[in-house]
Amino acid sequence: MTTAHAHSAPARDTAGGARPDRRSSPIPLTRLTAVELRKLVDTRAGFWLTASIGVISVVVVVAMLIANRTSPENLTYGQFFGMMNIPTGVILPILAILLVTGEWSQRTALTTFTMEPRRERVVGAKLLAALIAGVGAVALSLVLGAVGNVIAGIVYTDPAGSWSFTAAGLVNSAILQIFGLLLGFGFAALILNTPGAIVAYFAMPTALTLVSELVPWFKDNLGEWVDTSATNAPFQSGDWATGGEWTRLVVSAVVWIAIPLTLGVIRVLRSEVK
Repeated sequence: MTTAHAHSAPARDTAGGARPDRRSSPIPLTRLTAVELRKLVDTRAGFWLTASIGVISVVVVVAMLIANRTSPENLTYGQFFGMMNIPTGVILPILAILLVTGEWSQRTALTTFTMEPRRERVVGAKLLAALIAGVGAVALSLVLGAVGNVIAGIVYTDPAGSWSFTAAGLVNSAILQIFGLLLGFGFAALILNTPGAIVAYFAMPTALTLVSELVPWFKDNLGEWVDTSATNAPFQSGDWATGGEWTRLVVSAVVWIAIPLTLGVIRVLRSEVK
């Protein structure tokens, strides 16, 4: 065989067939996303964090039934749904942090980026998996809230067990879940260390809230735009937010989510994998 023929011949594997070209057949994004969704629960920490959502939800239902035994009118579907969002709102961002930092803390980044060298696709799959988990968390809160409401209707008489609920409450809950999830995701990508990202997620917004409470000038000027507790507050009700409240939420999202996430993605793309 001539040299020209040798260069034009396709590479062969040990079985004699043509070796697939990874560049022409990339791993589908759907498969990458499915793998990242599995990573949310297939680690010991992820499994127990996910399981704790169910345990905490049971505790919340029992606590609501006991605390409102003299005022059963508070035991409505909307109230149960809102309370069910509390454990998922705390745990889901931690799961998002583990999804990002686990590659680096468990030293699996080399394997992941070898299978898919285009790191931006891996980051995109992780982000999609996190967003799907956020939507799933809202759906889970709907189901668990319904279970709690049925129990309330059985244990107490009317008006307990009312199915009153608003579309605004559903939308607002989804927004807050995704906001917190992306906040944790951004810090995780920026820091690439599990303890550091978790501390940053809880400590930095909390510190800014304390500054807003202690410094009236900051609270009245910058605080209402960058303090996440202030910008998220209007979305904790069952009413539609106003245009100004949406604007302040977007500004705080740029400060706390867009900037850390952008810098974090750049770091992931450029960091040396060891």
